Amino acid sequence: MTDTSVETKVTRNQWWDVWDQFRSHKGAMLGAIVFFIIVFAILFGPMLWPYDATTIDIRSRNQGPSWAHPMGTDQLGRDTMARVMSGGRVSLAVGMTAMVIALVVGTLIGVLAGYFKRLDGILMRLTDLFLALPLLPLLLVIIMLFRDKLSANFGPEGGIFVLMVSAIGMTSWMQTARIVRGDVLALKEREFVLAARSIGTPNTQMITRHVLPNVMSPIMVSATLGIATAIITESALSFLGLGFPPDFPTWGRLLRDGTDFLQQFPERAIWPGLLISLTVLGVNYMGDGLRDALDPRIRGR
Repeated sequence: MTDTSVETKVTRNQWWDVWDQFRSHKGAMLGAIVFFIIVFAILFGPMLWPYDATTIDIRSRNQGPSWAHPMGTDQLGRDTMARVMSGGRVSLAVGMTAMVIALVVGTLIGVLAGYFKRLDGILMRLTDLFLALPLLPLLLVIIMLFRDKLSANFGPEGGIFVLMVSAIGMTSWMQTARIVRGDVLALKEREFVLAARSIGTPNTQMITRHVLPNVMSPIMVSATLGIATAIITESALSFLGLGFPPDFPTWGRLLRDGTDFLQQFPERAIWPGLLISLTVLGVNYMGDGLRDALDPRIRGR
């Protein structure tokens, strides 16, 4: 009787290959480190920092950087560092929520346009229409029309949050829709999709089981870029004075307030502007790394 040894080969999860490719991208790793440091600071910093973002101390107004106030104080004596951390929460919340709305709408339109030929023309012409619109003037008109109504229903801060998130999300889905549509058109001709269709798989099951999982890569890349776009848009609207109320800090609002004291206290505009730039750069580098890591043609190199 002879002993036979059966060799069992442990298959490696493909996500480990994605992680190996992602961490080999130095810019993506640096961007991820910077982004998560900023996120950690704005989420947990207010719990550890002794000053509140809304506490007014007239005796400490217009102070420069010091050990007590590393970023100085504003014209009402409020700690700038506390306001920057509080404003980062709002800006990132707007960016994340608007990104989710844009991804859901863009993915839905892209999948329907790519999978159903009769809907392709209508949905792509709608996408072209939104792409042709001047987005910043459109956002200004939307905010001016619905600001008072939503503020009356949800409160000054809640109404502006709902309005900003909805307006930014509903005007940022077009690029995602085009990318997803192109991938779906290519997937429709793949062998496994044709085989599933030949055995009578319903369209809903075909989309949820075979199409959507295979377009997750461009969706994830679009998600990272969508966060950066939403943060910049919110900052621009707040800088123009059409965002949250003056006593409700965001990075864009702090940047606007800092321009009034730019000659005397330039750090008031430098700190929120620097954090906006670092966050957007970090997210963009992460998206660049994810794009390379999720592409199987590059991942094997």
